[in-house]
Amino acid sequence: MDKEERKTINQGQEDEMEIYGYNLCRWKLAIVSLGVVCTGGFLLLLLYWMPEWRVKATCIRAAIKDCEVVLLRTTDEFRMWFCAKIRLLSLKTHPFSSPKSMANKVSNGHAVLTENLAEENRHEISKYSQTQSEQIRYFTHHSVKYFWNDTLHNFDFLKGLDEGVSCTSIYEKHSAGLTKGMHAYRKLLYGINEISVKVPSVFKLLIKEVLNPFYIFQLFSVILWCTDEYYYYALAIVIMSVVSILSSLYSIKKQYIMLHDMVAAHSTVRVSVCRVNEEREEIFSTDLVPGDVMVIPLNGTIMPCDAVLINGTCIVNESMLTGESVPVTKTNLPNPSVDVKGMGDELYSPEIHKRHTLFCGTTVIQTRFYTGELVKAIVVRTGFSTSKGQLVRSILYPKPTDFKLYRDAYLFLLCLVAVAAIGFIYTIINSILNEVEIGVIIIESLDIITITVPPALPAAMTAGIVYAQRRLKKIGIFCISPQRINICGQLNLVCFDKTGTLTEDGLDLWGIQRVENTRFLLPEENVCNEMLVKSQFVACMATCHSLTKIEGVLSGDPLDLKMFEAIGWILEEATEEETALHNRIMPTVVRPPKQLLPESTPAGDQEMELFELPAIYEIGIVRQFPFSSALQRMSVVARVLGDKKMDAYMKGAPEVIASLCKPETIPVDFENVLEDYTKQGFRVIALAHRKLESKLTWHKVQNISRDAIENNMDFMGLIIMQNKLKRETPAVLEDLHKANIRTVMVTGDNMLTAVSVARDCGMILPQDKVIIAEALPPKDGKVAKINWHYADTLTQCSNSSAIDSEAIPIKSVHDSLEDLQVSRYHFAMNGKSFSVILEHFQDLVPKLMLHGTVFARMAPDQKTQLVEALQNVDYFVGMCGDGANDCGALKRAHGGISLSELEASVASPFTSKTPSISCVPNLIREGRAALMTSFCVFKFMALYSIIQYFSVTLLYSVLSNLGDFQFLFIDLAIILVVVFTMSLNPAWKELVAQRPPSGLISGALLFSVLSQIIISIGFQSLGFFWVKQQPWYEIWHPHSDACNTTGSLYGNFSHLYNETEDDPHNIQNYENTTVFFISSFQYLIVAIAFSKGKPFRQPCYKNYLFVLSVIILYVFILFIMLHPVAPIDQALQIVCVPYQWRITMLIIVLVNALVSIMVEESVDYWGKCCLSCALDCRKKIPKAKYMYLAQELLVDPEWPPKPQTTTEAKALVKENGSCQIITIT
Repeated sequence: MDKEERKTINQGQEDEMEIYGYNLCRWKLAIVSLGVVCTGGFLLLLLYWMPEWRVKATCIRAAIKDCEVVLLRTTDEFRMWFCAKIRLLSLKTHPFSSPKSMANKVSNGHAVLTENLAEENRHEISKYSQTQSEQIRYFTHHSVKYFWNDTLHNFDFLKGLDEGVSCTSIYEKHSAGLTKGMHAYRKLLYGINEISVKVPSVFKLLIKEVLNPFYIFQLFSVILWCTDEYYYYALAIVIMSVVSILSSLYSIKKQYIMLHDMVAAHSTVRVSVCRVNEEREEIFSTDLVPGDVMVIPLNGTIMPCDAVLINGTCIVNESMLTGESVPVTKTNLPNPSVDVKGMGDELYSPEIHKRHTLFCGTTVIQTRFYTGELVKAIVVRTGFSTSKGQLVRSILYPKPTDFKLYRDAYLFLLCLVAVAAIGFIYTIINSILNEVEIGVIIIESLDIITITVPPALPAAMTAGIVYAQRRLKKIGIFCISPQRINICGQLNLVCFDKTGTLTEDGLDLWGIQRVENTRFLLPEENVCNEMLVKSQFVACMATCHSLTKIEGVLSGDPLDLKMFEAIGWILEEATEEETALHNRIMPTVVRPPKQLLPESTPAGDQEMELFELPAIYEIGIVRQFPFSSALQRMSVVARVLGDKKMDAYMKGAPEVIASLCKPETIPVDFENVLEDYTKQGFRVIALAHRKLESKLTWHKVQNISRDAIENNMDFMGLIIMQNKLKRETPAVLEDLHKANIRTVMVTGDNMLTAVSVARDCGMILPQDKVIIAEALPPKDGKVAKINWHYADTLTQCSNSSAIDSEAIPIKSVHDSLEDLQVSRYHFAMNGKSFSVILEHFQDLVPKLMLHGTVFARMAPDQKTQLVEALQNVDYFVGMCGDGANDCGALKRAHGGISLSELEASVASPFTSKTPSISCVPNLIREGRAALMTSFCVFKFMALYSIIQYFSVTLLYSVLSNLGDFQFLFIDLAIILVVVFTMSLNPAWKELVAQRPPSGLISGALLFSVLSQIIISIGFQSLGFFWVKQQPWYEIWHPHSDACNTTGSLYGNFSHLYNETEDDPHNIQNYENTTVFFISSFQYLIVAIAFSKGKPFRQPCYKNYLFVLSVIILYVFILFIMLHPVAPIDQALQIVCVPYQWRITMLIIVLVNALVSIMVEESVDYWGKCCLSCALDCRKKIPKAKYMYLAQELLVDPEWPPKPQTTTEAKALVKENGSCQIITIT
């Protein structure tokens, strides 16, 4: 095969796919068309369900470069197939169609499929189009266009300015805007800028729903029953299917409308763009393309695309994307060419530079500009490529839920199909031997298939999930992905965000600890006093924040708000008119309240002068460098009114701030004091300051890089914030631990604070050891390494001589391992270490996942990687976060619960109305109950199929069958009532340590089903063959009267039958009546046997509807069996049998019930015993990787790593990430 025939697109990404080229083949098409006609359209349906077969049956392989159709296959575990048609984009229709002018147009800006810079893109057209035809070949898959790229010899999706463009080129090449010609050309390629969620018409949805294999099977069943004159049952199934289809259509349509409304808000707005010759043009947002320079209006807007800010400042509400309702300040992208200290040619990335990027769908509340300049942003991504577009795509095209239950359900159905095939063959042979007509043989043999694979199965399976969803709604948990409820029953590890999830959302200011003459002063509680009002410390607290006034109300980061409220200052912002009028207006001014200024000072000339000055004591914020989670700090440039020099203030993570300060200004006991606070669970923020040179003018400050400001600072001290645990946190975590569910903390906070909170809430027990893994990336030719420190477990070391972080373990290496064998240990690491370990120590990742409990300073994408790493060792992972930066992890986890009701919860399968983690055990309990209900229903439906299948097979042997109304009574009155009521058992009150099985194919479950099948078949056969041995038995005919003991009632009844015409289907006979009564009771017996309660569901006697239904059915069947009622018997086509045989049937049924329930009860006990014996005999390797690993690590002398040791990555062996442990003495 030609190598060109198979390639990979989106390599290394989540949606990586293999791509194969095909061309349409006319003779194959003709054969398929003939096949469609011969099979009555069934082949067409089969090809509709299987895109791979469709393409292979009608096309021949071709080189991807020249193909007409592409076949795509995902490279993940699902290996799903898709096909797409190649389309041609003609450039002839375009006014700029000559290749030369085209190349010039393209080289003007970021080119067609740019992964290179503009100057390297001189030959764009020859790269993307066949020159002779000037056509570009492309296909669309999941709303993304893939264009043929001659350089790559492969298809590639159209990238915007978000990849491969440096910050320098954004200013130098793109800030002028596009010419109209370039804009028109790009629009041709990029298409309309919209996230279009088309709401399909009801007809389209109906066709798609009806063509589901299950409904096709139902249609086949209904046609078959109609030909066999089973009209009532066929009608009942049709009504059920119609109700099912309509409810499904309603929910799908509702979801589409919700999604459409969510994206429609910004779909079309008028925007102003700047063109090359500095003219402004009003266009619709749908016409925007990457490279356009968009003017952000003063009164704000909803962003119609992703754009990077190059001029001015914006205050943005990003709750749509992040779930954080706090407004965020966005500043212009630093321009490396004018920075005092250049950043080098850094590549622009929306993720890295998110503080300078305005994302699609977010709301710009206010804009700030200086000296009459416009607030401008360059469009970097449009349509489905934007961050919101990607979110919408993930909802429109979700990954299939891979869950063992569903895989096993299909296997089980295949087994039933195999059983049906045996019955099919048996029926044909039996009928031929009995010389039955061909028409009857076909109908009866096909009928056995419809009996074995029950058409009501999907409705029965979803009932339990629907009820669970309703119960969850009652306790304030909303679900957008009901199939995930079952998966939540399997969760055995839950990751928790810290702030706002385990702890209270807001922080309280506990106090401050200032530094004077490089020594810490005593902690102070009250910051709002006259002594400190003009100190640099308070000035830093007053200016170093991103607060803003929105409609007169101060809003911003909760931490900044608390800090600003603590000093009691006033913030005033310049109005738009003032900003436009004055050249050097300070955009934001802060000043203390008058009562704090020392008015009542003793008189005296000197004092009076001092008094005059504070009356107008104000500080203006000149430039703001917003908080960056990557840098873990923020800074501002401010000026006190009347001062010549400006001040730089900085606040952030203490370790980071200290590294940017002059060493001589940092107290010697800094690390000890910091460790003291963090161990007590306080959130610590450090402040720093320096006076700037007088040569730094206002204009220079606007263009200076933050690196030039954030260095050589004077350390000023610490702010200590208290983050209290939520009241319910310890109790919930204790419940989870009792249920053997592991808990993990994933936070953006400081490591020691996180470890302290983990201890306080019971995630890490007092006697447990904490091993901190500090991983360092390769540097100066040295390989990557991990230093292992043992955190101090005894919190009573609050004296000033706290232990140095390098010498934390207070025990010898010799006895540490023995201690650890007895006590549990936990790993803690920060985001940087986690990234290094993922890259350089892949073989250590599974081991660390097994005991990793605290992950601090984690970025949003690292949280997602952590969830994936845990899933890779076979954990069922739950994630609980407040939605602020957990979107990716919430979506990736098996069960993601968002505690935020904002739009970010679109990414999360579950959203809790109450912002507390008590929803986690509730969800797991309901998940377990729903999972057990699914098992019960599946087992019951399997038994129902087999019981009915065997009844019919037995009756076929005497050329009989069940009657239409008998089928109707069994399927509607018994099965549907039982199925829909047996699913109503609520969840058990508490979580238990035992977990439900994850699949149907488990020893105990199979034994349970098989034993019940054998019992049912045995008792049915007993009744069927025993009735033939009765002295009164004869082959039934209309004049038979076996029950002459019952008097006139049956005399009349027999006479009634004499007048009716002969029974063509031979339904009325003694075998039929016996089998009908025994099987009717059997359905109810297995329903009771399978309705398990504890430990996952409430006992079945508390399910009042189920109990009532079963009692009514038992009484009714018992009544018509022991006391015949002529009209009922006539409708059900039951014949008269002696009273003595009725009592015999009752005894058979009672013994059957006793045996079934005893066997089912003993399955649990004996199943466990047999399983443990089998495990002892075979020394079976556990299926889950984490259990296998745990067994291995028990006997590993090198694990856990000893204190003060270092693990190094082996130098040249990068691909498998091997490592060696070196003990440092």
